[in-house]
Amino acid sequence: MKNVKESANFIWSIADLLRGDYKQSDYGKIILPLTVIRRLDCVLESTKADVLKKYDQLKTTNVENLDPILNKTAGFKFHNKSQFDFEKLIADPNNIASNLRNYINGFSEDAREIIEQFEFDNQINKMDDANLLFMVVKRFQEIDLHPDRISSMEMGYMFEELIRKFAEISNETAGEHFTPREVIKLMVNILFLNDRDILTKKGITKTIYDSCAGTGGMLSVAEEYLHELNPDARLEVFGQELNPESYAICKSDLLIKGQNASNIKKGNSISEDQLSNEKFDYLITNPPFGVKWEKFGKKVKEEHEQLGHGGRFGAGLPSVGDGSFLFLMHLMSKMKPEGSRLAIVFNGSPLFSGSPSKTKNESSIRQWIIENDFLEAVIALPNQLFYNTGISTYIWVISNHKPNNRKGKVQLINGVDFFKKMSKSLGDKRNELSDDHIAQITKIYGEFKEGDYSKVFDNKAFGYAKVTVERPERNAKGQVVSDKKGNPKPDSSLRDTENIPLLMDVQEYMEKEVLPHVPDAWIDHSKTNVGYEVNFTKYFYQYKPLRSLDDIRKDIMAIEQETDGLLKEVIG
Repeated sequence: MKNVKESANFIWSIADLLRGDYKQSDYGKIILPLTVIRRLDCVLESTKADVLKKYDQLKTTNVENLDPILNKTAGFKFHNKSQFDFEKLIADPNNIASNLRNYINGFSEDAREIIEQFEFDNQINKMDDANLLFMVVKRFQEIDLHPDRISSMEMGYMFEELIRKFAEISNETAGEHFTPREVIKLMVNILFLNDRDILTKKGITKTIYDSCAGTGGMLSVAEEYLHELNPDARLEVFGQELNPESYAICKSDLLIKGQNASNIKKGNSISEDQLSNEKFDYLITNPPFGVKWEKFGKKVKEEHEQLGHGGRFGAGLPSVGDGSFLFLMHLMSKMKPEGSRLAIVFNGSPLFSGSPSKTKNESSIRQWIIENDFLEAVIALPNQLFYNTGISTYIWVISNHKPNNRKGKVQLINGVDFFKKMSKSLGDKRNELSDDHIAQITKIYGEFKEGDYSKVFDNKAFGYAKVTVERPERNAKGQVVSDKKGNPKPDSSLRDTENIPLLMDVQEYMEKEVLPHVPDAWIDHSKTNVGYEVNFTKYFYQYKPLRSLDDIRKDIMAIEQETDGLLKEVIG
Protein backbone atom coordinates (compact mmCIF):
# COMPACT_ATOMS: atom_id res chain seq x y z
CA MET A 1 0.00 0.00 0.00
CA LYS A 2 3.06 2.26 0.23
CA ASN A 3 2.99 2.82 -3.54
CA VAL A 4 -0.69 3.78 -3.36
CA LYS A 5 -0.16 6.42 -0.68
CA GLU A 6 2.92 7.86 -2.40
CA SER A 7 1.14 8.05 -5.77
CA ALA A 8 -2.08 9.46 -4.28
CA ASN A 9 -0.13 12.14 -2.41
CA PHE A 10 1.83 13.04 -5.55
CA ILE A 11 -1.35 13.33 -7.63
CA TRP A 12 -2.99 15.34 -4.85
CA SER A 13 -0.03 17.76 -4.87
CA ILE A 14 -0.62 18.48 -8.58
CA ALA A 15 -3.83 20.25 -7.55
CA ASP A 16 -1.63 23.00 -6.04
CA LEU A 17 -0.88 24.13 -9.59
CA LEU A 18 -4.57 24.90 -10.08
CA ARG A 19 -4.85 27.14 -7.04
CA GLY A 20 -6.07 30.63 -7.99
CA ASP A 21 -7.24 29.69 -11.49
CA TYR A 22 -9.71 27.04 -10.32
CA LYS A 23 -12.13 26.75 -7.43
CA GLN A 24 -11.23 23.92 -5.07
CA SER A 25 -14.53 22.22 -5.89
CA ASP A 26 -13.40 21.97 -9.55
CA TYR A 27 -9.98 20.37 -8.96
CA GLY A 28 -11.43 16.91 -9.52
CA LYS A 29 -12.55 17.85 -13.06
CA ILE A 30 -8.88 17.90 -14.06
CA ILE A 31 -7.12 15.53 -11.70
CA LEU A 32 -9.50 12.54 -12.03
CA PRO A 33 -9.64 12.36 -15.85
CA LEU A 34 -5.88 12.85 -16.18
CA THR A 35 -5.30 10.08 -13.61
CA VAL A 36 -7.47 7.77 -15.76
CA ILE A 37 -5.71 8.81 -18.98
CA ARG A 38 -2.25 8.38 -17.43
CA ARG A 39 -3.22 4.94 -16.11
CA LEU A 40 -4.41 3.89 -19.58
CA ASP A 41 -1.19 5.29 -21.06
CA CYS A 42 0.97 3.25 -18.65
CA VAL A 43 -1.03 0.07 -19.25
CA LEU A 44 -0.62 0.36 -23.04
CA GLU A 45 3.03 1.42 -23.01
CA SER A 46 4.65 -1.97 -23.61
CA THR A 47 2.61 -2.69 -26.77
CA LYS A 48 2.21 0.88 -28.10
CA ALA A 49 4.92 0.50 -30.78
CA ASP A 50 3.34 -2.76 -32.01
CA VAL A 51 -0.08 -1.09 -32.24
CA LEU A 52 1.29 1.83 -34.29
CA LYS A 53 3.09 -0.58 -36.62
CA LYS A 54 -0.05 -2.69 -37.09
CA TYR A 55 -2.12 0.45 -37.68
CA ASP A 56 0.24 1.60 -40.45
CA GLN A 57 -0.09 -1.80 -42.11
CA LEU A 58 -3.89 -1.82 -41.89
CA LYS A 59 -4.40 1.73 -43.20
CA THR A 60 -3.71 0.56 -46.75
CA THR A 61 -6.13 -2.40 -46.55
CA ASN A 62 -9.91 -2.58 -47.02
CA VAL A 63 -10.57 -3.65 -43.39
CA GLU A 64 -13.37 -1.41 -42.11
CA ASN A 65 -13.34 -2.20 -38.37
CA LEU A 66 -9.76 -1.97 -37.15
CA ASP A 67 -10.57 -1.95 -33.43
CA PRO A 68 -10.65 -5.74 -32.78
CA ILE A 69 -7.32 -6.22 -34.56
CA LEU A 70 -5.61 -3.32 -32.78
CA ASN A 71 -7.07 -4.39 -29.43
CA LYS A 72 -5.59 -7.84 -29.92
CA THR A 73 -2.21 -6.30 -30.75
CA ALA A 74 -2.43 -4.11 -27.64
CA GLY A 75 -3.30 -7.13 -25.50
CA PHE A 76 -6.36 -5.41 -24.03
CA LYS A 77 -9.95 -4.62 -24.94
CA PHE A 78 -8.81 -1.12 -25.95
CA HIS A 79 -5.88 0.59 -27.66
CA ASN A 80 -4.51 3.99 -28.69
CA LYS A 81 -3.44 4.58 -32.27
CA SER A 82 -2.27 8.19 -31.85
CA GLN A 83 1.45 8.85 -32.38
CA PHE A 84 1.47 10.53 -28.99
CA ASP A 85 1.90 9.26 -25.46
CA PHE A 86 2.79 11.25 -22.32
CA GLU A 87 6.50 11.21 -23.18
CA LYS A 88 5.87 12.73 -26.64
CA LEU A 89 3.27 15.19 -25.34
CA ILE A 90 5.74 16.92 -23.04
CA ALA A 91 8.36 16.97 -25.81
CA ASP A 92 6.31 19.63 -27.64
CA PRO A 93 5.18 22.26 -25.07
CA ASN A 94 4.01 24.77 -27.71
CA ASN A 95 1.35 22.44 -29.16
CA ILE A 96 0.29 20.69 -25.97
CA ALA A 97 -3.47 21.38 -26.38
CA SER A 98 -3.85 20.12 -29.95
CA ASN A 99 -1.52 17.17 -29.33
CA LEU A 100 -3.39 16.15 -26.18
CA ARG A 101 -6.68 16.18 -28.10
CA ASN A 102 -5.07 14.10 -30.85
CA TYR A 103 -3.89 11.63 -28.23
CA ILE A 104 -7.32 11.36 -26.56
CA ASN A 105 -9.03 10.89 -29.94
CA GLY A 106 -6.59 8.06 -30.66
CA PHE A 107 -8.20 5.84 -28.04
CA SER A 108 -10.60 3.14 -29.17
CA GLU A 109 -14.30 3.79 -28.71
CA ASP A 110 -14.81 2.25 -25.24
CA ALA A 111 -11.86 4.11 -23.74
CA ARG A 112 -12.86 7.39 -25.41
CA GLU A 113 -16.39 7.10 -24.05
CA ILE A 114 -14.92 6.79 -20.56
CA ILE A 115 -12.88 9.98 -20.93
CA GLU A 116 -15.90 11.84 -22.34
CA GLN A 117 -17.77 11.27 -19.06
CA PHE A 118 -15.45 13.78 -17.40
CA GLU A 119 -16.22 16.49 -20.02
CA PHE A 120 -12.47 17.04 -19.99
CA ASP A 121 -12.30 18.78 -23.36
CA ASN A 122 -13.70 21.94 -21.74
CA GLN A 123 -10.80 21.95 -19.28
CA ILE A 124 -8.10 21.65 -21.96
CA ASN A 125 -8.84 25.16 -23.32
CA LYS A 126 -9.19 26.64 -19.85
CA MET A 127 -5.86 25.25 -18.66
CA ASP A 128 -4.13 26.18 -21.90
CA ASP A 129 -5.35 29.79 -21.64
CA ALA A 130 -4.02 29.94 -18.07
CA ASN A 131 -0.64 28.49 -19.15
CA LEU A 132 -1.27 25.49 -16.88
CA LEU A 133 -1.80 22.66 -19.34
CA PHE A 134 1.84 21.78 -20.04
CA MET A 135 2.81 21.98 -16.35
CA VAL A 136 -0.05 19.71 -15.29
CA VAL A 137 0.57 17.13 -18.06
CA LYS A 138 4.30 17.19 -17.24
CA ARG A 139 3.57 16.36 -13.59
CA PHE A 140 1.35 13.44 -14.63
CA GLN A 141 4.08 12.16 -16.94
CA GLU A 142 6.32 11.94 -13.86
CA ILE A 143 4.01 9.53 -12.03
CA ASP A 144 4.40 5.80 -12.59
CA LEU A 145 1.01 4.07 -12.78
CA HIS A 146 2.21 0.92 -14.55
CA PRO A 147 0.22 -2.20 -13.59
CA ASP A 148 3.38 -4.06 -12.52
CA ARG A 149 3.83 -1.36 -9.86
CA ILE A 150 0.21 -0.58 -8.93
CA SER A 151 -2.47 -3.27 -9.22
CA SER A 152 -6.09 -2.69 -10.19
CA MET A 153 -7.11 -3.08 -6.56
CA GLU A 154 -4.57 -0.44 -5.52
CA MET A 155 -5.77 1.90 -8.28
CA GLY A 156 -9.25 1.54 -6.83
CA TYR A 157 -7.94 2.63 -3.44
CA MET A 158 -6.16 5.56 -5.06
CA PHE A 159 -9.21 6.82 -6.93
CA GLU A 160 -11.33 6.55 -3.82
CA GLU A 161 -8.77 8.45 -1.77
CA LEU A 162 -8.67 11.22 -4.39
CA ILE A 163 -12.48 11.39 -4.57
CA ARG A 164 -12.67 11.55 -0.78
CA LYS A 165 -10.16 14.41 -0.64
CA PHE A 166 -11.81 16.41 -3.42
CA ALA A 167 -15.25 15.89 -1.86
CA GLU A 168 -13.90 16.95 1.53
CA ILE A 169 -12.50 20.29 0.33
CA SER A 170 -15.67 21.07 -1.60
CA ASN A 171 -18.04 20.04 1.24
CA GLU A 172 -19.58 17.22 -0.79
CA THR A 173 -20.50 13.75 0.38
CA ALA A 174 -17.51 11.56 -0.37
CA GLY A 175 -19.05 8.42 1.10
CA GLU A 176 -21.72 8.35 -1.62
CA HIS A 177 -19.09 7.02 -3.97
CA PHE A 178 -17.54 4.12 -2.13
CA THR A 179 -17.58 1.64 0.74
CA PRO A 180 -14.59 0.80 2.99
CA ARG A 181 -12.75 -2.17 1.51
CA GLU A 182 -12.87 -4.18 4.75
CA VAL A 183 -16.70 -3.97 4.78
CA ILE A 184 -16.77 -5.19 1.17
CA LYS A 185 -14.41 -8.08 2.07
CA LEU A 186 -16.79 -9.14 4.84
CA MET A 187 -19.79 -9.00 2.49
CA VAL A 188 -17.96 -10.99 -0.21
CA ASN A 189 -16.72 -13.56 2.35
CA ILE A 190 -20.30 -14.17 3.43
CA LEU A 191 -21.68 -14.27 -0.11
CA PHE A 192 -19.18 -16.93 -1.21
CA LEU A 193 -18.88 -18.91 2.05
CA ASN A 194 -21.47 -21.62 1.38
CA ASP A 195 -20.51 -21.89 -2.29
CA ARG A 196 -16.81 -22.73 -1.91
CA ASP A 197 -17.28 -26.25 -3.30
CA ILE A 198 -18.90 -24.85 -6.43
CA LEU A 199 -16.48 -21.95 -6.83
CA THR A 200 -13.36 -24.12 -6.69
CA LYS A 201 -14.42 -26.24 -9.68
CA LYS A 202 -12.25 -25.87 -12.77
CA GLY A 203 -13.50 -23.43 -15.41
CA ILE A 204 -16.48 -22.20 -13.34
CA THR A 205 -18.09 -18.91 -14.41
CA LYS A 206 -20.34 -16.87 -12.12
CA THR A 207 -21.94 -13.43 -12.34
CA ILE A 208 -22.19 -10.58 -9.83
CA TYR A 209 -24.13 -7.29 -9.98
CA ASP A 210 -23.90 -3.99 -8.09
CA SER A 211 -26.78 -1.55 -8.64
CA CYS A 212 -24.81 1.35 -7.09
CA ALA A 213 -21.43 0.44 -8.55
CA GLY A 214 -19.55 3.65 -7.66
CA THR A 215 -15.91 3.31 -8.69
CA GLY A 216 -16.29 -0.48 -8.82
CA GLY A 217 -14.85 -1.35 -5.40
CA MET A 218 -17.35 -4.08 -4.56
CA LEU A 219 -16.99 -5.74 -7.95
CA SER A 220 -13.18 -5.57 -7.79
CA VAL A 221 -12.98 -7.12 -4.30
CA ALA A 222 -15.36 -9.92 -5.33
CA GLU A 223 -13.32 -10.65 -8.46
CA GLU A 224 -10.02 -10.67 -6.53
CA TYR A 225 -11.46 -12.94 -3.83
CA LEU A 226 -12.78 -15.50 -6.32
CA HIS A 227 -9.44 -15.47 -8.13
CA GLU A 228 -7.71 -16.31 -4.80
CA LEU A 229 -10.16 -19.17 -4.23
CA ASN A 230 -9.77 -20.51 -7.74
CA PRO A 231 -7.44 -19.00 -10.39
CA ASP A 232 -9.37 -20.91 -13.07
CA ALA A 233 -12.74 -19.43 -12.08
CA ARG A 234 -14.21 -16.40 -13.83
CA LEU A 235 -16.50 -13.82 -12.31
CA GLU A 236 -18.34 -11.69 -14.85
CA VAL A 237 -19.13 -8.35 -13.26
CA PHE A 238 -22.11 -6.12 -14.00
CA GLY A 239 -23.20 -2.81 -12.56
CA GLN A 240 -24.95 0.51 -12.96
CA GLU A 241 -23.82 3.89 -11.64
CA LEU A 242 -25.45 7.31 -11.71
CA ASN A 243 -22.42 9.57 -11.12
CA PRO A 244 -20.60 10.03 -14.47
CA GLU A 245 -17.11 10.29 -12.97
CA SER A 246 -17.50 7.21 -10.77
CA TYR A 247 -19.01 5.36 -13.74
CA ALA A 248 -15.98 6.28 -15.87
CA ILE A 249 -13.49 5.12 -13.24
CA CYS A 250 -15.36 1.84 -12.75
CA LYS A 251 -15.52 1.21 -16.49
CA SER A 252 -11.84 2.02 -17.05
CA ASP A 253 -10.87 -0.48 -14.35
CA LEU A 254 -12.89 -3.22 -16.06
CA LEU A 255 -11.44 -2.33 -19.44
CA ILE A 256 -7.88 -2.69 -18.14
CA LYS A 257 -8.66 -6.01 -16.44
CA GLY A 258 -10.07 -7.51 -19.63
CA GLN A 259 -13.65 -7.60 -18.39
CA ASN A 260 -16.52 -6.60 -20.68
CA ALA A 261 -16.74 -2.87 -19.92
CA SER A 262 -20.14 -2.65 -21.63
CA ASN A 263 -21.54 -4.58 -18.62
CA ILE A 264 -21.32 -1.32 -16.65
CA LYS A 265 -24.26 0.96 -17.40
CA LYS A 266 -24.79 4.62 -16.63
CA GLY A 267 -27.93 6.00 -15.01
CA ASN A 268 -30.28 5.51 -12.08
CA SER A 269 -30.81 1.77 -11.63
CA ILE A 270 -34.25 2.28 -10.04
CA SER A 271 -35.81 4.57 -12.66
CA GLU A 272 -33.67 3.52 -15.67
CA ASP A 273 -32.80 -0.14 -15.14
CA GLN A 274 -30.51 -0.90 -18.08
CA LEU A 275 -30.07 -4.57 -17.20
CA SER A 276 -33.78 -5.28 -16.82
CA ASN A 277 -33.68 -8.74 -18.41
CA GLU A 278 -30.59 -9.99 -16.58
CA LYS A 279 -30.35 -12.39 -13.60
CA PHE A 280 -27.22 -12.88 -11.50
CA ASP A 281 -25.64 -15.44 -9.15
CA TYR A 282 -24.53 -12.81 -6.63
CA LEU A 283 -25.79 -9.32 -5.90
CA ILE A 284 -24.08 -6.75 -3.72
CA THR A 285 -24.51 -3.02 -3.07
CA ASN A 286 -24.27 -0.13 -0.65
CA PRO A 287 -27.16 2.17 -1.62
CA PRO A 288 -27.14 5.81 -0.50
CA PHE A 289 -28.66 6.17 2.98
CA GLY A 290 -31.84 8.16 3.47
CA VAL A 291 -32.08 9.48 -0.09
CA LYS A 292 -35.44 10.86 -1.22
CA TRP A 293 -36.86 9.22 -4.33
CA GLU A 294 -39.66 11.64 -5.24
CA LYS A 295 -37.68 12.84 -8.31
CA PHE A 296 -38.35 9.52 -10.02
CA GLY A 297 -41.37 8.60 -7.90
CA LYS A 298 -43.85 8.60 -10.79
CA LYS A 299 -42.15 5.67 -12.56
CA VAL A 300 -41.79 3.68 -9.34
CA LYS A 301 -45.43 4.16 -8.33
CA GLU A 302 -46.65 3.23 -11.81
CA GLU A 303 -44.61 0.01 -11.73
CA HIS A 304 -45.92 -0.81 -8.25
CA GLU A 305 -49.58 -0.18 -9.15
CA GLN A 306 -49.61 -1.62 -12.68
CA LEU A 307 -47.28 -4.62 -12.40
CA GLY A 308 -47.53 -5.60 -8.73
CA HIS A 309 -45.35 -8.65 -8.09
CA GLY A 310 -44.86 -8.91 -11.85
CA GLY A 311 -42.56 -5.90 -11.43
CA ARG A 312 -39.91 -5.07 -8.86
CA PHE A 313 -41.95 -3.26 -6.22
CA GLY A 314 -45.00 -5.44 -5.63
CA ALA A 315 -44.22 -5.91 -1.92
CA GLY A 316 -44.72 -2.21 -1.17
CA LEU A 317 -43.23 1.27 -1.35
CA PRO A 318 -41.07 2.86 1.34
CA SER A 319 -41.63 6.46 2.44
CA VAL A 320 -40.36 9.02 -0.10
CA GLY A 321 -37.75 10.11 2.46
CA ASP A 322 -35.71 6.90 2.19
CA GLY A 323 -35.40 4.75 -0.93
CA SER A 324 -33.22 2.02 0.63
CA PHE A 325 -35.84 -0.71 0.22
CA LEU A 326 -36.28 0.16 -3.47
CA PHE A 327 -32.68 -0.93 -4.08
CA LEU A 328 -33.19 -4.17 -2.16
CA MET A 329 -36.36 -5.07 -4.10
CA HIS A 330 -34.61 -4.10 -7.34
CA LEU A 331 -31.74 -6.48 -6.55
CA MET A 332 -34.10 -9.27 -5.49
CA SER A 333 -35.86 -9.05 -8.85
CA LYS A 334 -32.55 -10.05 -10.44
CA MET A 335 -32.01 -13.25 -8.43
CA LYS A 336 -31.92 -16.45 -10.47
CA PRO A 337 -34.84 -18.84 -9.84
CA GLU A 338 -32.39 -21.68 -9.22
CA GLY A 339 -30.70 -19.70 -6.45
CA SER A 340 -28.84 -16.43 -5.84
CA ARG A 341 -27.33 -14.70 -2.81
CA LEU A 342 -27.39 -11.02 -1.97
CA ALA A 343 -25.64 -8.70 0.51
CA ILE A 344 -26.66 -5.07 1.02
CA VAL A 345 -25.61 -2.35 3.49
CA PHE A 346 -28.40 -0.47 5.27
CA ASN A 347 -28.64 1.98 8.13
CA GLY A 348 -30.99 1.10 11.02
CA SER A 349 -34.17 2.49 9.47
CA PRO A 350 -35.16 -0.51 7.27
CA LEU A 351 -35.20 -2.73 10.38
CA PHE A 352 -38.26 -1.06 11.88
CA SER A 353 -39.59 1.93 9.87
CA GLY A 354 -43.21 1.93 8.70
CA SER A 355 -46.26 0.87 10.69
CA PRO A 356 -48.55 -2.00 9.55
CA SER A 357 -51.48 -0.68 7.53
CA LYS A 358 -53.66 -1.51 4.55
CA THR A 359 -51.22 0.47 2.39
CA LYS A 360 -48.12 -1.51 1.50
CA ASN A 361 -45.09 0.16 3.10
CA GLU A 362 -41.76 -0.77 4.76
CA SER A 363 -43.51 -3.13 7.18
CA SER A 364 -45.16 -5.06 4.36
CA ILE A 365 -41.83 -5.23 2.50
CA ARG A 366 -40.21 -6.83 5.57
CA GLN A 367 -43.23 -9.16 5.85
CA TRP A 368 -42.83 -10.26 2.23
CA ILE A 369 -39.08 -10.85 2.65
CA ILE A 370 -39.36 -12.80 5.91
CA GLU A 371 -42.56 -14.78 5.23
CA ASN A 372 -41.10 -15.91 1.88
CA ASP A 373 -38.00 -17.07 3.79
CA PHE A 374 -35.57 -14.81 1.92
CA LEU A 375 -33.82 -13.23 4.93
CA GLU A 376 -30.81 -15.28 6.01
CA ALA A 377 -29.03 -12.93 8.38
CA VAL A 378 -28.62 -9.36 9.62
CA ILE A 379 -25.17 -8.30 10.83
CA ALA A 380 -24.77 -5.20 13.01
CA LEU A 381 -21.51 -3.42 12.17
CA PRO A 382 -19.43 -1.15 14.44
CA ASN A 383 -20.14 2.59 14.34
CA GLN A 384 -17.85 5.05 12.53
CA LEU A 385 -16.82 2.58 9.80
CA PHE A 386 -17.97 4.76 6.90
CA TYR A 387 -16.46 7.96 5.52
CA ASN A 388 -19.61 10.08 5.53
CA THR A 389 -21.53 8.84 8.55
CA GLY A 390 -20.93 7.61 12.08
CA ILE A 391 -24.39 6.01 12.41
CA SER A 392 -25.20 2.34 12.96
CA THR A 393 -25.02 0.19 9.82
CA TYR A 394 -26.13 -3.36 9.05
CA ILE A 395 -25.48 -5.96 6.37
CA TRP A 396 -28.60 -7.83 5.26
CA VAL A 397 -27.95 -11.25 3.71
CA ILE A 398 -30.71 -12.47 1.39
CA SER A 399 -31.08 -15.84 -0.36
CA ASN A 400 -33.84 -17.44 -2.43
CA HIS A 401 -32.29 -20.88 -1.95
CA LYS A 402 -31.40 -21.27 1.73
CA PRO A 403 -29.54 -24.39 2.90
CA ASN A 404 -31.80 -26.79 4.82
CA ASN A 405 -30.49 -25.87 8.28
CA ARG A 406 -31.35 -22.18 7.69
CA LYS A 407 -34.84 -22.68 6.30
CA GLY A 408 -37.50 -20.86 8.30
CA LYS A 409 -34.80 -19.17 10.40
CA VAL A 410 -33.08 -15.77 10.62
CA GLN A 411 -29.66 -15.25 12.20
CA LEU A 412 -28.79 -11.97 13.91
CA ILE A 413 -25.10 -11.24 14.45
CA ASN A 414 -23.94 -8.51 16.80
CA GLY A 415 -20.62 -7.34 15.35
CA VAL A 416 -20.55 -3.88 16.95
CA ASP A 417 -17.51 -4.68 19.11
CA PHE A 418 -15.40 -6.16 16.29
CA PHE A 419 -13.22 -3.19 15.36
CA LYS A 420 -9.95 -1.42 15.95
CA LYS A 421 -9.32 2.31 16.16
CA MET A 422 -7.62 3.87 13.14
CA SER A 423 -4.36 5.72 13.72
CA LYS A 424 -5.78 8.60 11.69
CA SER A 425 -9.47 9.17 10.99
CA LEU A 426 -10.80 9.70 7.44
CA GLY A 427 -13.84 11.97 7.59
CA ASP A 428 -16.29 10.21 9.92
CA LYS A 429 -14.38 6.94 9.61
CA ARG A 430 -12.53 6.36 12.87
CA ASN A 431 -12.82 2.57 13.13
CA GLU A 432 -11.94 -0.33 10.86
CA LEU A 433 -12.31 -4.10 10.68
CA SER A 434 -9.07 -6.09 10.78
CA ASP A 435 -8.67 -9.34 8.82
CA ASP A 436 -9.16 -11.18 12.11
CA HIS A 437 -12.46 -9.37 12.73
CA ILE A 438 -13.66 -10.28 9.23
CA ALA A 439 -12.68 -13.92 9.83
CA GLN A 440 -14.44 -13.99 13.24
CA ILE A 441 -17.72 -12.56 11.93
CA THR A 442 -17.62 -14.87 8.90
CA LYS A 443 -17.03 -17.86 11.22
CA ILE A 444 -19.97 -16.86 13.46
CA TYR A 445 -22.17 -16.59 10.38
CA GLY A 446 -20.96 -19.93 8.99
CA GLU A 447 -21.44 -21.84 12.28
CA PHE A 448 -25.07 -20.67 12.49
CA LYS A 449 -25.57 -21.30 16.19
CA GLU A 450 -26.52 -19.39 19.34
CA GLY A 451 -23.80 -17.54 21.21
CA ASP A 452 -22.81 -14.22 22.72
CA TYR A 453 -22.75 -12.60 19.28
CA SER A 454 -25.29 -14.73 17.44
CA LYS A 455 -29.02 -15.33 17.91
CA VAL A 456 -31.18 -17.58 15.73
CA PHE A 457 -34.96 -17.02 15.48
CA ASP A 458 -37.93 -18.53 13.70
CA ASN A 459 -39.17 -16.23 10.94
CA LYS A 460 -42.43 -15.57 12.80
CA ALA A 461 -40.56 -14.19 15.81
CA PHE A 462 -40.32 -10.85 13.99
CA GLY A 463 -44.01 -10.65 13.15
CA TYR A 464 -46.84 -9.10 15.13
CA ALA A 465 -50.51 -8.29 14.71
CA LYS A 466 -51.39 -4.65 15.21
CA VAL A 467 -54.87 -4.95 16.68
CA THR A 468 -57.43 -2.23 17.41
CA VAL A 469 -58.85 -2.46 20.92
CA GLU A 470 -62.30 -0.87 21.30
CA ARG A 471 -64.19 0.14 24.42
CA PRO A 472 -67.93 0.98 24.55
CA GLU A 473 -69.40 4.44 24.47
CA ARG A 474 -71.39 5.23 27.64
CA ASN A 475 -74.19 7.71 28.26
CA ALA A 476 -74.41 10.23 31.10
CA LYS A 477 -75.63 7.47 33.46
CA GLY A 478 -72.63 5.29 32.64
CA GLN A 479 -74.70 2.84 30.62
CA VAL A 480 -73.29 1.20 27.47
CA VAL A 481 -74.66 2.75 24.25
CA SER A 482 -75.71 0.20 21.61
CA ASP A 483 -75.83 0.51 17.82
CA LYS A 484 -78.87 -0.44 15.64
CA LYS A 485 -77.91 -4.13 15.82
CA GLY A 486 -77.78 -4.06 19.57
CA ASN A 487 -73.98 -4.31 19.73
CA PRO A 488 -71.94 -2.00 21.98
CA LYS A 489 -71.06 1.20 20.10
CA PRO A 490 -67.27 1.85 20.17
CA ASP A 491 -66.04 5.12 21.68
CA SER A 492 -63.36 6.48 19.33
CA SER A 493 -61.82 8.56 22.13
CA LEU A 494 -61.06 5.35 24.08
CA ARG A 495 -59.74 3.44 21.05
CA ASP A 496 -56.22 2.00 21.40
CA THR A 497 -53.87 -0.34 19.52
CA GLU A 498 -51.78 -3.26 20.74
CA ASN A 499 -48.91 -5.05 18.97
CA ILE A 500 -49.36 -8.76 19.69
CA PRO A 501 -46.52 -11.14 18.67
CA LEU A 502 -47.58 -13.65 16.01
CA LEU A 503 -46.17 -16.42 18.20
CA MET A 504 -48.77 -15.58 20.85
CA ASP A 505 -52.50 -16.36 20.79
CA VAL A 506 -54.46 -13.08 20.45
CA GLN A 507 -57.20 -14.03 22.93
CA GLU A 508 -54.65 -15.26 25.44
CA TYR A 509 -52.82 -11.93 25.14
CA MET A 510 -56.05 -10.00 25.69
CA GLU A 511 -56.93 -11.99 28.79
CA LYS A 512 -53.45 -11.58 30.25
CA GLU A 513 -52.46 -8.05 29.24
CA VAL A 514 -55.61 -6.03 28.53
CA LEU A 515 -58.78 -7.33 30.18
CA PRO A 516 -57.45 -7.24 33.78
CA HIS A 517 -57.21 -3.45 33.35
CA VAL A 518 -60.37 -2.81 31.23
CA PRO A 519 -62.84 -5.79 31.35
CA ASP A 520 -65.15 -4.13 28.82
CA ALA A 521 -62.64 -4.08 25.88
CA TRP A 522 -62.80 -6.08 22.64
CA ILE A 523 -60.83 -6.37 19.40
CA ASP A 524 -62.21 -5.11 16.07
CA HIS A 525 -60.66 -7.81 13.87
CA SER A 526 -61.56 -5.95 10.66
CA LYS A 527 -58.88 -3.39 11.52
CA THR A 528 -56.08 -5.89 12.29
CA ASN A 529 -52.87 -5.56 10.26
CA VAL A 530 -49.78 -7.77 10.35
CA GLY A 531 -46.36 -6.16 10.59
CA TYR A 532 -42.72 -7.25 10.85
CA GLU A 533 -39.74 -5.53 12.45
CA VAL A 534 -36.28 -6.54 13.64
CA ASN A 535 -35.63 -4.95 17.02
CA PHE A 536 -31.89 -5.60 17.10
CA THR A 537 -31.21 -3.81 20.40
CA LYS A 538 -33.87 -5.84 22.25
CA TYR A 539 -32.38 -9.18 21.22
CA PHE A 540 -28.85 -8.31 22.35
CA TYR A 541 -29.72 -6.15 25.34
CA GLN A 542 -27.61 -6.91 28.40
CA TYR A 543 -28.91 -5.68 31.74
CA LYS A 544 -26.39 -3.70 33.76
CA PRO A 545 -27.42 -3.38 37.42
CA LEU A 546 -27.54 0.13 38.82
CA ARG A 547 -24.72 1.12 41.15
CA SER A 548 -25.54 1.15 44.84
CA LEU A 549 -26.09 4.45 46.67
CA ASP A 550 -23.09 3.68 48.88
CA ASP A 551 -20.77 3.41 45.85
CA ILE A 552 -22.10 6.64 44.38
CA ARG A 553 -21.74 8.42 47.75
CA LYS A 554 -18.10 7.25 48.08
CA ASP A 555 -17.27 8.57 44.59
CA ILE A 556 -18.84 11.96 45.36
CA MET A 557 -16.89 12.23 48.63
CA ALA A 558 -13.63 11.35 46.84
CA ILE A 559 -14.24 14.02 44.19
CA GLU A 560 -15.03 16.58 46.87
CA GLN A 561 -11.74 15.82 48.62
CA GLU A 562 -9.79 16.09 45.33
CA THR A 563 -11.33 19.47 44.48
CA ASP A 564 -11.28 20.92 47.98
CA GLY A 565 -7.71 22.21 47.75
CA LEU A 566 -8.30 23.59 44.24
CA LEU A 567 -11.33 25.55 45.42
CA LYS A 568 -9.33 27.15 48.22
CA GLU A 569 -6.57 28.11 45.75
CA VAL A 570 -9.10 29.78 43.41
CA ILE A 571 -10.87 31.68 46.21
CA GLY A 572 -7.67 32.53 48.07
